[in-house]
Amino acid sequence: MNTQCILLIDDEEDLANLLQTVLHKEGFSNVITAGTIQDGWAKFQEVKPELVLLDVMLPDGEGYDLCKQIREISNVPILFMSAKDEEIDKLLGLAIGGDDYITKPFSPKEVAYRVKAQLRRASFSEEKTAINNITVGPFEMNMDGTELKKNGNIIELTAKEIGLMNCFIHHPNQILSKETLFERVWGEDFFGSDNTVMVHIRRLREKIEDTPSNPTFLITVKGLGYKLNSMG
Repeated sequence: MNTQCILLIDDEEDLANLLQTVLHKEGFSNVITAGTIQDGWAKFQEVKPELVLLDVMLPDGEGYDLCKQIREISNVPILFMSAKDEEIDKLLGLAIGGDDYITKPFSPKEVAYRVKAQLRRASFSEEKTAINNITVGPFEMNMDGTELKKNGNIIELTAKEIGLMNCFIHHPNQILSKETLFERVWGEDFFGSDNTVMVHIRRLREKIEDTPSNPTFLITVKGLGYKLNSMG
């Protein structure tokens, strides 16, 4: 059984029980549940989960607010669950730090698949084969691909941002398409998920660029993708 801890925050008791059962069948033995933002935040600090499944609409507020709280102290993958299926809702969830967004009603099996994909990406097994820290321009990535420094200062990144930076720093000055980035970082086939990649690239630029609106390192190559300019 997989002992990684999953924190499931949803006030629909029947759905939470169903997801917990399916996740158990898929090998996740440690699934902790909560039904409110307050309880979810308390349990997050207590159990320190490897992944959070987070409903958007909760009795005491919106899951977006809890996501922001979590992002202040942790890069743990967060998968939003919501009945809101408008594109703006999905983009908001990603923009504030979510790693995935799935709309209700959904297949519990699909949730389990996405959980596995997120945990797989969070481990960055591909990049852990590096034996030395990698330096590109002012950036330095540690040997296990989990920490990025710029000019010697640590930059706090989410799991997805670290995943993207791993791709770029291992392939400096090379154009990487949106399809390639999505498949490597999200661990799924690309189905026109342009907005997902674009939102995370924008968030990454806000952290690594001196002037995010006029980037000099993470460059857009129109019609082709993005590249990390080692010269800056």
